[in-house]
Amino acid sequence: MDDLTSTTLLAAAGDVAAAAARCAPAAEAARRLDPDVVKSLVAAGFPRHFVPAGHGGREGTFVELHRAVTAVGAGCTATAWCASLAAHVSRMAAHLPAEGCREIWADGPDALLVAALSPVGTAEPVPGGHRLSGTWPFVSAIDHADWGLLSAMARTGGEPEPRLFAVPRSAWRTVDSWRNVGMAATGSNTVIVEDVLVPTARSISREDLFTGRAAASKAPCHAVPMQSTTMMFASPALGAAKGALAAWIDHATAKLRAAARRSGPVPAGMPTVDRAPYDMVLARSATEIDAADLLLERASATADSGPGIEGPATMRSWRDCAAATDILVGVVNRLFRAVGTSGQSSTDPVQRFWRDVNSVAGHQALRPESAATAYGRTVIEI
Repeated sequence: MDDLTSTTLLAAAGDVAAAAARCAPAAEAARRLDPDVVKSLVAAGFPRHFVPAGHGGREGTFVELHRAVTAVGAGCTATAWCASLAAHVSRMAAHLPAEGCREIWADGPDALLVAALSPVGTAEPVPGGHRLSGTWPFVSAIDHADWGLLSAMARTGGEPEPRLFAVPRSAWRTVDSWRNVGMAATGSNTVIVEDVLVPTARSISREDLFTGRAAASKAPCHAVPMQSTTMMFASPALGAAKGALAAWIDHATAKLRAAARRSGPVPAGMPTVDRAPYDMVLARSATEIDAADLLLERASATADSGPGIEGPATMRSWRDCAAATDILVGVVNRLFRAVGTSGQSSTDPVQRFWRDVNSVAGHQALRPESAATAYGRTVIEI
């Protein structure tokens, strides 16, 4: 396995994780990331990771990003989610025509971009572009965003087609609508745009994005089908499971050490502490986390192969990301059960990771049924 531990992004991820973990309880209560944590993930280089080199970006690798996001997720799943999307949405924006890219990164490569890929808006053609309107729910980190990529059905004279439109912060208003029990700190609120002119240079076909056809960039990381990049949603869950296991180990260690310090016979009717169940939970959970990590590493390495990715490999990566997430749900469910009543306090990180991973697993891109159907069609032809 290649060594990326000295790279800028991965080296900075530990500091982001530590800051995010400290701020996690307050961020959950506020239902949005702490502004200083956002500044730290921007300074670490997440938004610029896939930005074209011509605009000051790194045109980085998927493997490095996966590892960095995982590291952040061990501190706070919500922060890792927003960091991952910041990188991946910038990659999406790199598919825009050259003029649109110049506008987005006019002030440098660290602009924070967010996205809503479901085409629930409408875009009417006008000279020079489209007039965009719509309401998009569940837009993570919208309170901190500089630009948004919003999907809409565009009328171009024939059948409407889904397109993405890049709009600046001044073009939308936000409705405070995020009340979910999991991933509470992502601030995934609702965005409303009302009859805003979007120039042609700030619009791309969703099909071009999904198939990896960039308008201006020739970088390998911009020529990747979207289904090959599903680790953008799964990597935060891997980090969360690692964080949950670390917190559970702290809890179990304290409990076993306290039992070992007791002296004298155990009073009648009082249970004794048997470490075998703890060892079983630890071994199973650590093994399954490692298995999920291997699947996501392979998916990330596949994405790094760039334009040569074929359909079967793409669908295998989607399958692997969904399967890895499903494994991680089992891990955090086990840890939450095994931590016991004393560890299920609302202040304990295990329960936060448990809620977050189950929430992440509900994302459409990570549902095993969808991934299985797509993968199955590449293997069984009828």
